[in-house]
Amino acid sequence: MMVSWKHCLFTVSLITALIFVFVYNNELWEEKHFLKASLSNASLLAQVCHQIFKGKVFYPRENALKTTLSKSTCYEYMAQSHYITETLSEEEAEFPLAYTVTIHKDFGTFERLFRAIYMPQNVYCVHMDEKATDTFKDSVKRLLSCFPNTFLASKMEPVVYGGISRLQADLNCLKDLVVSEVPWKYAINTCGQDFPLKTNKEIIRYLKGFKGKNITPGVLPPAHAIGRTKYVHQELLRKKNSYVLKTTKLKTPPPHNMTIYFGTAYVALTREFANFVLQDQRALDLLSWSKDTYSPDEHFWVTLNRIPAGTGCLGALPHLTMSLVDLLCGKMEAQSFLHSLLRQSGAPRFL
Repeated sequence: MMVSWKHCLFTVSLITALIFVFVYNNELWEEKHFLKASLSNASLLAQVCHQIFKGKVFYPRENALKTTLSKSTCYEYMAQSHYITETLSEEEAEFPLAYTVTIHKDFGTFERLFRAIYMPQNVYCVHMDEKATDTFKDSVKRLLSCFPNTFLASKMEPVVYGGISRLQADLNCLKDLVVSEVPWKYAINTCGQDFPLKTNKEIIRYLKGFKGKNITPGVLPPAHAIGRTKYVHQELLRKKNSYVLKTTKLKTPPPHNMTIYFGTAYVALTREFANFVLQDQRALDLLSWSKDTYSPDEHFWVTLNRIPAGTGCLGALPHLTMSLVDLLCGKMEAQSFLHSLLRQSGAPRFL
């Protein structure tokens, strides 16, 4: 009886061990197979999705891009990183773009973004958070020194999330870009965590479809956003934790009897509109009024683009439905644009 019991226990243990080994080896093979997949393999995306649905997400470290700038000359770095150094088509040469890139950390991420959007006919302004580390700043400066059509913003802001400093960072770059000799057609603002999903040619063809209109999607403020411009807010700059503080003090009405709209902080602007933003008194007054609001970059662009005269849109038309205004302003496609052109790793704040 004892022998039979021991034999049964041994058999169960053996079967359990074999099952464990089989499952472990199967998972190990799947991980190695995934890690060895080439980024040029058309089935890689399907493999990634398959792993995600199975609850297994493997980071392909073997496929990760290597940063070699610190060990190379500019020429070697550009060659090793396969930068595009000649304009790819006449169409692209005739439609240069301007980019503003606001960054504060993760040089490796910025490096990959810059590599993805770089074209020799375009022009790039990079704004570094004044609070960024010296190591980060030095790395960015060294990278940009390799490219004649890139530069740092002439004025850096200590950026506070949700504060006027975030909008001012974009404006500082825009001010530098409008005096650039590059005849850019549209300016696109990005942040260090963006990444393009379209080629440069696809981007310009999409922009051409707007026929000189700006892409600043927005609507009248929903209930949760009204307080952003109704009450005074203050930027509090701290060494470890900077933030925007809401007060109970009511703000004065917007200048020039403007209607405030709410939309996305990420836009595509014509050069004409950029000059309007920087020079027109209404724009300057709105900027001044917005300094103590919350996240003014989400109302500044769209509000200016809805007022009449020279802004690239039809202005505010209160007797029309918002969807029709969007249609007339050429913005019904803007939601698709934000999704498919250049988007953050997370979902857009507003669509």
